[in-house]
Amino acid sequence: MTNYSIDLEQYILNHIEEEDGVLKELNRQTHIQMLQPRMLSGHLQGQILKMLCQMMNPSNVLEIGTFTGYSAISMAKGLSEGAHIDTIEVNDENEAFIQSFIDKAHLSDVISLYIGSAIDVIPNLDKKYDLVFMDGDKRQYSNYYDLVFDKLNKGGYILADNVLWDGKVVDELQPNDSYTREILAFNKKVKDDTRVEKVILPFRDGITLIRKK
Repeated sequence: MTNYSIDLEQYILNHIEEEDGVLKELNRQTHIQMLQPRMLSGHLQGQILKMLCQMMNPSNVLEIGTFTGYSAISMAKGLSEGAHIDTIEVNDENEAFIQSFIDKAHLSDVISLYIGSAIDVIPNLDKKYDLVFMDGDKRQYSNYYDLVFDKLNKGGYILADNVLWDGKVVDELQPNDSYTREILAFNKKVKDDTRVEKVILPFRDGITLIRKK
């Protein structure tokens, strides 16, 4: 990241809502205790997710890929009373950490945490969703998309994170890793799907906003 990009990001952070105290502590503890803390959504993305939830007003939200819970808590803070989030995390070593911050945020009645592979968990969720946030294993994005599509209400949204994959999607060289190949395949799958409207937001590592017609 260039100095210009760093300065611009800091400028943005200085001119948005202050970070919630629990989220600030979650951010700090993630960087202290976790490997790959850059996977954390962070304040800017968290605020965007919160405000998207306020605009979309979903009753049920599904998150694929909890990591340490920053995005789930951020979205929960944008939900109306009675709305709910189901979030799935594959790494069982994160469970106690995630749940402790859900409890600290007083959101244990709003967020249900499922531990396991999303491929196994999703078919057992007997619920329809208004919003799905995909931020799990990038190699499974197409599978996630197929699994959640019929569970998504008409007019509902899917947010797919990391769809620009550090710019590798426009690398002229043939992608030689499974992550990049799958992101490319997923992006084409969504582009060609006439059942949805879609736009890629060039924010951070790219988020595709997908609306089911």
